[in-house]
Amino acid sequence: MRTRKKTGIWIFFLIVALGQLFPLIWLIDFSFNTSADFYSDSILKWPSSPQWQNYLNAWVDGKFLKYLINSLIVSSVTILLTVVLSLTLSYAFIRMQWKMRALLYSILLLGIMIPIHATLLPNFAIFKELGLTDSYLGLILPYTAVSVPLGTFMLSGFMRSIPKEMEESALMDGSNIYRMLFQIIAPLLKPALVTIIVTTFLNCWNEFIMASTFLSKDSLKTLPFSVMNFAGQYSSDYGSQFAVMVLTSIPAIIIYAVFNEQITKGVTAGAVKG
Repeated sequence: MRTRKKTGIWIFFLIVALGQLFPLIWLIDFSFNTSADFYSDSILKWPSSPQWQNYLNAWVDGKFLKYLINSLIVSSVTILLTVVLSLTLSYAFIRMQWKMRALLYSILLLGIMIPIHATLLPNFAIFKELGLTDSYLGLILPYTAVSVPLGTFMLSGFMRSIPKEMEESALMDGSNIYRMLFQIIAPLLKPALVTIIVTTFLNCWNEFIMASTFLSKDSLKTLPFSVMNFAGQYSSDYGSQFAVMVLTSIPAIIIYAVFNEQITKGVTAGAVKG
């Protein structure tokens, strides 16, 4: 009876996993088809002759490499700022005693409830006056501002679980506060830091509305614009559009697969400790 129940559970999870993976399988499958194959009745249709030209079109006509570099710059700087600010803020709120600490912490956490696109118009008006549109900072600043509240919240839960005696011992050994924070405390927060890094990366990597509003220079555009390059005269080249989407999704899939275990630890442990 137990074996049958266990088999049933595995079958159920296998079906759920296939359901989750099907959009990716469908995307990869049709990226090798010609545009005419998209009008067939088949849900999946592997071509007799895979159209590798679709990927070449995606790389060249989609300006994939240029936009990839821009996305990496924006994502890397955003992740660095988010990690540093979240770590220092969580330490200040949890370990230090100062006036209005609880109030400011509550105000900061309100940022978790504010969607990034709700700030689109005010950010655009402010950045236009400051000359930050058509620049990397025009994306990095709002991306960081939206990511820091959640990062601070997660790290605060972990920070409470670290014994204060470790910090006292480090200070007695002559360590300053920055060395103690980044060399002693930060390694203990690895699961939470990895979770913050991955979630921030995914949010930056897939964001398009704010990027399309703030950026008009082609030299600064990020990876989602690769798909837009097939509008107009290339609008019927569905295979190349699907190839662009496959190439765009590969970095996110690899990063999530590599750090999946750390993300699970970060979320579950943070829920208990927070």
